[in-house]
Amino acid sequence: MAQAVVPAMQCQVGAKATILARPAAAGGGGRVWGVRRAGRGTSGLKVRAVSTATTGVVPRLEHLLNMDTKPYTDKIIAEYIWVGGSGIDLRSKSRTISKPVEDPSELPKWNYDGSSTGQAPGTDSEVILYPQAIFKDPFRGGNNILVMCDTYTPAGEPIPTNKRHKAAQIFSDPKVVEQVPWFGIEQEYTLMQKDVSWPLGWPVGGYPGPQGPYYCAVGADKSFGRDISDAHYKACLYAGINISGTNGEVMPGQWEYQVGPSVGIEAGDHIWISRYLLERITEQAGVVLTLDPKPIQGDWNGAGCHTNYSTKSMREDGGFEVIKKAILNLSLRHDLHISAYGEGNERRLTGLHETASIDTFSWGVANRGCSIRVGRDTEAQGKGYLEDRRPASNMDPYVVTGLLAETTILWEPSLEAEALAAKKLALKV
Repeated sequence: MAQAVVPAMQCQVGAKATILARPAAAGGGGRVWGVRRAGRGTSGLKVRAVSTATTGVVPRLEHLLNMDTKPYTDKIIAEYIWVGGSGIDLRSKSRTISKPVEDPSELPKWNYDGSSTGQAPGTDSEVILYPQAIFKDPFRGGNNILVMCDTYTPAGEPIPTNKRHKAAQIFSDPKVVEQVPWFGIEQEYTLMQKDVSWPLGWPVGGYPGPQGPYYCAVGADKSFGRDISDAHYKACLYAGINISGTNGEVMPGQWEYQVGPSVGIEAGDHIWISRYLLERITEQAGVVLTLDPKPIQGDWNGAGCHTNYSTKSMREDGGFEVIKKAILNLSLRHDLHISAYGEGNERRLTGLHETASIDTFSWGVANRGCSIRVGRDTEAQGKGYLEDRRPASNMDPYVVTGLLAETTILWEPSLEAEALAAKKLALKV
């Protein structure tokens, strides 16, 4: 089993898995402790705490962490999760629910101190959490759940960082509902060594060999962090996230997973919860997750969140003409989309490393250097989907999916603007 080697840490995930960490400096009591996972059982991903100390404190902690509470109580633990003040950070806290639930409408609203997350002033700090989607909790197992929430003022108004609210309005529009929009999102991310802010597998202060050997690679000298990727994959499947695949990326220490096809607002919910799971897993492994779109400057690929998209009309016979009309609309709102597609994206969209220039809209068949890529199969079959390659890895999936549906289904350009754009893009629509 391959190992992800990190300073003072060992990760090994398989039928049995071990995460061992040496937390303290010299003189820290001689204790080596960590977490060992050994199969899922009835309690999700089991945790085993390991200690060389003879006090027995950590083994007792292990017993409590893996305790199945179902024989003793109907109560469950619900982890309420929301997007924080930066628009990319995730926050969460736990509460007890009297019995298992199947729908978010069965859960109570809750609140938190928004002044501590950058979402409210200290003089009026209460922000209300509205439960919106439920997932199984792979960390606690049993009937325990993860709850994706969005955020409101006490008066019921969505706060500025609540991007789900507008997306839900778009996806509930009858025209959008009729088109059944599908999304397949490719989330790239980079694993960083803790305390040194340098990619996993890279020599501290130095660089690995040039890109080329690392994409979808195997081997201890080419693949760094596979155990984290695999653990995340299984956690997503357990939770009920529609994860469809994963692979190592072009830059060493960088990975990708795909979620979808998902319909409408579900796409955003699934990406945010998948990110939460990845944050929790890297937290346990002692590795730092970054969604920065260009974590390392120079001749290295950035990290994106390519978004594959189709409507019912695109998937039906003659759909390629609908796709071309959608591309035309997207070209006319290029600046609007770029402004909403993630912070720091200008460092990634340079026209190099499989990207288009941030300043110019383009499209092509099987061309990964374009803003919008259409697959060979879509061209050949005359129907299918398009891939928007512009979103950065730190994009808000509610914003991106909602904007794609709005621009291609609800928004109509003037005839003059449409004609000029069609001529410029060599599109016949």
